[in-house]
Amino acid sequence: MTKTILAFAGVAASLLVISACQSDKRPANPGGSGKSASLRVMEQVAIAAHKCWIASKDPAFAKYSMANELNNFGGTPRFLLVPKNNYGGKPLLVVQARGHSSEVEVFGPMMNEPVASRIGGDIGRWKSGDGSCGAAA
Repeated sequence: MTKTILAFAGVAASLLVISACQSDKRPANPGGSGKSASLRVMEQVAIAAHKCWIASKDPAFAKYSMANELNNFGGTPRFLLVPKNNYGGKPLLVVQARGHSSEVEVFGPMMNEPVASRIGGDIGRWKSGDGSCGAAA
């Protein structure tokens, strides 16, 4: 009986020590997804861009492949349009957001081509939450 009491006391003491070591920190945003504003906006923009530009086989974007970098470690979720089937090729379009901002930056050589106004219109619509494809270029 004494051994049982000592064993129980040892287990209770161990649990007390373990619970004392536990952090009382709670997640900063317990009800949210834990995603930054930039990641949330870039996810919706990237999904719409893939659907409307790539998967739909839109002729204005037929020469390009989409390379997603939404979960990069630099805090700048983005996607790139690169030459078709050359994911390591020079980016021709970069669409990104930084830090905690939901502002989207768009730049690259494609922004000097006739399709630039379409890109700007599409990105503006998608970042506001409207995932529709709009008119072809």
